[in-house]
Amino acid sequence: MQWNKKISSFCAAMLVAATGLFAQKQITVAPDGSGNFKSIQEAVNSLPGDAKEQRIIFIKNGTYSEKIFIDKDFITLKGENPEKTVVKIAQAREEWRCDNKDDYGTATLNLRGSDITLENISFINSYGKDNTKEKTIACASDSGKSKTIRPYSHQMALRSFATTRLIVKNCIFRAYGGDTVSPWNTDNGMFYFKDCIMEGGVDFYCPRGWALADNCTFICHDKNAAIWHDGSKYEKSKTVLINCKFTGDDDFKLGRYHRDAQFYLINCSFARNMADADIYLVPTNNTLLWGRRIYYYNCKKDGGDYAWHKNNLPAEFGINDYNVPWVYDYQWNPVGAELKAADKTADQAAASRNIQDTVAENMLLYQRSNGGWPKHFKGQNVNYKKQLTDDELGELKKGFAEGIDATIDNSATTKEIRYLAKAYKSTGDKRFLEAAQRGIDYLLKAQYANGGWPQFYPDFSSYRSQITYNDNAMINVLNVLFDVVYKYGDMDVIGASYADKCVDAVVRGVQCILKTQLKQNGQLTAWCAQYNAKTLAPEMARKFELASLSGMESVGIVRFLMRIEKPSPDIVASIKAAEAWFEKVKITGYKYVDIPAPNEPSGRDRVIQPEEGSVLWARFYDINTNEPFFAGRDSQPKKTVAEIENERRVGYAWYGRWAEKLLAEEYPAWKKKLNKN
Repeated sequence: MQWNKKISSFCAAMLVAATGLFAQKQITVAPDGSGNFKSIQEAVNSLPGDAKEQRIIFIKNGTYSEKIFIDKDFITLKGENPEKTVVKIAQAREEWRCDNKDDYGTATLNLRGSDITLENISFINSYGKDNTKEKTIACASDSGKSKTIRPYSHQMALRSFATTRLIVKNCIFRAYGGDTVSPWNTDNGMFYFKDCIMEGGVDFYCPRGWALADNCTFICHDKNAAIWHDGSKYEKSKTVLINCKFTGDDDFKLGRYHRDAQFYLINCSFARNMADADIYLVPTNNTLLWGRRIYYYNCKKDGGDYAWHKNNLPAEFGINDYNVPWVYDYQWNPVGAELKAADKTADQAAASRNIQDTVAENMLLYQRSNGGWPKHFKGQNVNYKKQLTDDELGELKKGFAEGIDATIDNSATTKEIRYLAKAYKSTGDKRFLEAAQRGIDYLLKAQYANGGWPQFYPDFSSYRSQITYNDNAMINVLNVLFDVVYKYGDMDVIGASYADKCVDAVVRGVQCILKTQLKQNGQLTAWCAQYNAKTLAPEMARKFELASLSGMESVGIVRFLMRIEKPSPDIVASIKAAEAWFEKVKITGYKYVDIPAPNEPSGRDRVIQPEEGSVLWARFYDINTNEPFFAGRDSQPKKTVAEIENERRVGYAWYGRWAEKLLAEEYPAWKKKLNKN
């Protein structure tokens, strides 16, 4: 299996220069030398490639004759004024492709990174304006073969590749041929344009995936089509244009498509000279799965409306249901807009839809824009049976877009996915299914390339970034994805489109499990509760959770591995080694019990007492010696639980009968089944 690896390398001089810049809130580009850089590209190059927070590059007014490449995430380019902050080149796509293998470099702005924001800038590709006649060039990559380039051929102001979550506000994009604005990512592309001007020839606004253009002006110089969409990857992907204005040369056509697409035009206005032609399908050999999906609402044409743009929203969608997260199927909210259901209490929402499951309704309110769920709210465990006050609802909404508290700890996100799938089966409410699917998307997005999952995503602070088996966090995720693949239980409703992605995630997760199983003198044993996300070395989490072999979490790992129908030799060896380790380290003849302790701060205590026939396992074992140990908040390992403070003795599961059923029943049954196969 090949692994996706993200490699960033910087010379020492660049790191020193960058350190000084990061102390500032933003870095500045100015053509007169009054900023940190004269070139936008130099500013982009100065930023490291592994950031998780937005970096702002402020660009002063001026004309920047340069081509921009951004292959890093979390970058904002912010100009002073879109009319006066101008980035400009002149190049036809065909000209670039003569000597280059792909489009990365054909546009004024070329994007490979994600979470990019653009504000108050003009991006211009003036090839068609500067070259009014055809010209012939020789292509070095094609043995000098000549190519004729027309003035109105493809010329891009913006071209993106795997980019997602692109926000563009108050920007101008001008070119004089096709594909001016080309945000292309059918897999998970999500693009938001607000208060922009776009100008070009055929298909000059041509997003793929999910896109929203709000209050934008489109200026078309071609009679074929102004807008285009490719939504062929997912049935729900769409391009939405709201409050937009269309103008251009006489008889320009509105739009077209030649792959599966979905258009929503809401409150749009069309110029008098627009052609009487609906958005149309271009005949090709492509197979369309979902038919024609062209929708209008309250669109007007100067000088008289055409019949084809009358109101025709889908029956299941009302204009009052419109909100920004809906555009992106609730995977993203670029403007902090509130979900419609979140404007009501759980009881009101349920009553309006005649739905009795208020727990599922409340789960919708708690779900973050990234699809995950928090485990705490206002310092307490999330309680879906509690009716929120107006103040609590308002506070809950504040964290929707950021989603920093989304986690898989304490069964968060996985338990909601399972509950909502079941609620969908019992109620038929598609909102529950869609929320469960967004939860699956969150799990897939949060997985590391090495197959592990962090405890929190996207919060990587402290131990939250570690690959986490603790409290079965990662195993809960793998069990959900496994059930999606095999349609077990209520996970059969998630849908076949998720199966391939979940298969890949499960395979990588199993590989991570095998790589993190610890060895003693060359022999496989069990697992630590958490590991370094990059090195896969065992690590400490909280002060009392030291790096160790885990008598609790290792049980859940083995149970998951035993679910695999046809285990590989490596998986079989892993399970057998873990079983042998459990046998080796079990503690016989004792029980772990609570007793009254009036003199202790908690009023109780937990102690080990003799009990014939009882079997226990310690939570933590020394990685090298298999000796049980215990740690308080001083992080110092102790030989007995009595040596740590009472608050930790009674506040943590130091012993348990975790592997008892595994050894007595489950492992023998698995071994018997294995021998039959």
